[in-house]
Amino acid sequence: MSPMIVKAADAAQFLSFVPRLLGFRPARSLVVIPFRGSRSLGAMRLDLPPDGESVEPVASTVVGMVCRLPDADAIAAIVYTDARFGDEGMPHRPLLDAVAFHADACGVGVGDLLCVAADAWASALDPEGPPGGRPLGELDHDDAGLGGLPAPDGDQVSGADLPDCPPDQRARVARAMGELQRALALLGGAATSAEPPAADVSPPGPADDLGPVPAPVDGEAADEASTDCGAERVDPRALAAAGRLDDLPELFEDVLQCPDALDAYDLAAIAWCLARPSLRDIALVQWRGNLHQGDEALTAQLRWESGEEYPPHLAMRMWGEGDPPSSVRLDTALRLARRVAAALPRADRPGPLAMCAWLAWALGRSTHAAEYAQRACDIEPEHGLSQIVLSFVHAGHLPDWAFRR
Repeated sequence: MSPMIVKAADAAQFLSFVPRLLGFRPARSLVVIPFRGSRSLGAMRLDLPPDGESVEPVASTVVGMVCRLPDADAIAAIVYTDARFGDEGMPHRPLLDAVAFHADACGVGVGDLLCVAADAWASALDPEGPPGGRPLGELDHDDAGLGGLPAPDGDQVSGADLPDCPPDQRARVARAMGELQRALALLGGAATSAEPPAADVSPPGPADDLGPVPAPVDGEAADEASTDCGAERVDPRALAAAGRLDDLPELFEDVLQCPDALDAYDLAAIAWCLARPSLRDIALVQWRGNLHQGDEALTAQLRWESGEEYPPHLAMRMWGEGDPPSSVRLDTALRLARRVAAALPRADRPGPLAMCAWLAWALGRSTHAAEYAQRACDIEPEHGLSQIVLSFVHAGHLPDWAFRR
């Protein structure tokens, strides 16, 4: 995609463009736009510090992020708040002043310090601005002057909701998961562990871990002859899905090619994998990279379970270091993980929600990452990957590739 150049004539037009640049309307936020000369290098958003708390941690964190951009030489900082201009003037002025102080200390220029409040907007660097701010109506520029980009409707949390999943589809996926459990039990014998080794298709636990199966996935009654003779009927599609677990990297690559066209058994197989950290991490490495890296991660997992050290170059990718991933591939994987989570009962969602959280974090969408991770922890408070992502977000830690072109 070719870069779009939009020239803002003044601060009001610049503020009109910022939500379009972000893709949402910031609320209760500090937004910092780094610049190289007159060109913006993206945007960073942090929550406003609670009333009464020091503004220094937020200011120093965001300026520290800017300093990791090798091309950044100036910033514009904007506060979005529900507060109003009053006797004390501009809301959150101490925060903007702290950002300016830290930027100056780091040799970063300050282009503007702006506030968009509930009743007005203003620039802290405009000595002629009215004490009560300027009318918000000045920010309602038409799309034509802003590159044709439409104004977004929601705030920074919008878009983190799971997609709609019809009840009948959720029912089919639940039945498919039950059938898959039975197929794995039939193929692998009695379960010995709730966390099977990677690529091991033995069952993850008792056959009813994912719930009873009242009927085959198509909803048709079981064949009377099979029930009369005591045989346990397993849907052949479940046996096929279980067979696909023999080659996890191939499965993870296949589902990434058509995430919106997966059937109930595809979704059940991926849900089964994402519920198990050893298998989920293989998918994470592969979706962040490629099929070859998925094979490498599978081999590394098997060797780690045999007592060998996990390769540092694979672990560093999961922590946000290494070669930059494809944003298109990450976004496709996020769409897939969101669809899997939406199709599951709430109790079974922590695994795919944690994957959503990591993928969103890897894409630089920390607000969404925190939303997904918190939902997983609301269901399973000690969920490991979700807690890791929350710690990343709370510490202001972004992947290294977010700071490189």
